[in-house]
Amino acid sequence: MQKELRWKVLLVVVLTVIFAWFIYPPDTQIRRGLDLEGGIHLVLRVKVSDAVRAEISDAAQRMKDRLREEDIRFRRVVPVDGENAFQVMGVPTDRQDEVQEIADGWFSQYQHTRGDPWLFVLRASAVTEFEKLAMQQSKETIENRINQYGLSEPVVQEQAGNRILVQLPGVDDPSRVKKLVQQAAFLELRKVEGSSAGSEDALRQQFGGSFPPDTETLTEDELDAATGSSYVRYYRVEKSPIITGRDLRNARTGQDDKGLPAVLFYLKPDGSRRFERATQEIINSGERQQIAIVLDGQVKSAPVVNSVISNNGIIEGSFSPQEAQDLALVLRAGALPAGMEPLEERTVGPSLGYDSIRQGIMAALIGLALVIIFMVLYYNLSGLNAVLALLLNLLLVMGAMAMLKAHLTLPGIAGIILTIGMAVDANVLIFERIREELRLGKTARSAITGGFGKAFWTIFDANVTTLIAAVFLFQFGTGPIKGFAITLSIGILASMFTAIFVSRIIFELILGRSGGRTQKLSI
Repeated sequence: MQKELRWKVLLVVVLTVIFAWFIYPPDTQIRRGLDLEGGIHLVLRVKVSDAVRAEISDAAQRMKDRLREEDIRFRRVVPVDGENAFQVMGVPTDRQDEVQEIADGWFSQYQHTRGDPWLFVLRASAVTEFEKLAMQQSKETIENRINQYGLSEPVVQEQAGNRILVQLPGVDDPSRVKKLVQQAAFLELRKVEGSSAGSEDALRQQFGGSFPPDTETLTEDELDAATGSSYVRYYRVEKSPIITGRDLRNARTGQDDKGLPAVLFYLKPDGSRRFERATQEIINSGERQQIAIVLDGQVKSAPVVNSVISNNGIIEGSFSPQEAQDLALVLRAGALPAGMEPLEERTVGPSLGYDSIRQGIMAALIGLALVIIFMVLYYNLSGLNAVLALLLNLLLVMGAMAMLKAHLTLPGIAGIILTIGMAVDANVLIFERIREELRLGKTARSAITGGFGKAFWTIFDANVTTLIAAVFLFQFGTGPIKGFAITLSIGILASMFTAIFVSRIIFELILGRSGGRTQKLSI
């Protein structure tokens, strides 16, 4: 055997062993997509405007903190409803220049108008920046929650139109996981004005018929222990929170004073200082005042502040142990910066996935069997050459998918079936060229050299154009289309290798065994 041929054979053997090692065992190494494994498919639209409003609220709180640190009196700092702006009211005339310094140094992303009130409007470029950041943070938060839940092989991708695609194969509790993914888990601690009431009208009467402008009404669902019926309590709370979920350092499950499931949370240093200062002010005022613990816009509890609190708190409610565990999980993973609106939701049962696998594999085997029969009958023993190259092609495709950790989908199986046809097509072109060379009276070796040489560029052009189309499908397609594009792309590269390189090696081995004296080929 020639030295060059020996290296070629060794290369094919090594590649075969490597890709076979990657694919074994196939049940665990070949990752199945959502349509084969079963699970959840969600398309969520991120309400990026929520993130902008949260920034306005946070900026208003930062302004309060700066004014207090500089000992500048003010009446109110409130967000402007319906606008990306907040106002600062009641600043003394002789302290206006100091507010100007704060505005220039700490609020450069805002256009500000001096006066009473001061008006701070978020710049358009900053709005765009916060919207992009909301998309990025939403994707990262969902990934963190899924990872903490322990789901394997999730797909979380950003899409155009402020959308996020979430695919979770192998989920056995779809409703729980959907809540886990979609729950905003936006935690706020806000001061309560007045006391709670059984209706909004009763609440309004506490304020003489009109609510303070820098407050809003929130509700709490409560359960009557005696009757088992639920009712609603109304609270008037400050719009600007004392602290938010961004200030959390950790959260875990625990128990309240009654031994019921609750969630304990711990604050970062900056949030701890603000919480301590706020509770100190309440204690110094001598009034009986509550702080509402608000989750996703709804009051969970509103304990009375009896002492100064710094670095921890507790969220009470009618939680089951699992609900408390999930809430602690999403708080640890971080709150979504904006609300989520489900646009598309699909649950695929495992039985449907198994049926798809069986039917897809059956279709592939039938196609493979028909191709093998045709090649052997039409090209005699040379057809076995094409069959060996085709089997190696399938091994390379599946091994490459396992190595790249790509998911096999139902359209991906269709891509593999198409690959079988394309791989055989390349062999047909080569064999027909070899037949033409033999009809011209050339030797077997010359016919093989001429056949592969003349067919190469035709095969190359056809496969490259198809590969370009597959790349565009992968780049701009979604879910199932990407699965088709992946298997098609890998199959094209594998078929070019097996049809042009491996098939020629097999012919050269046949010629080598006869010492180059073979004048005829079984083709």
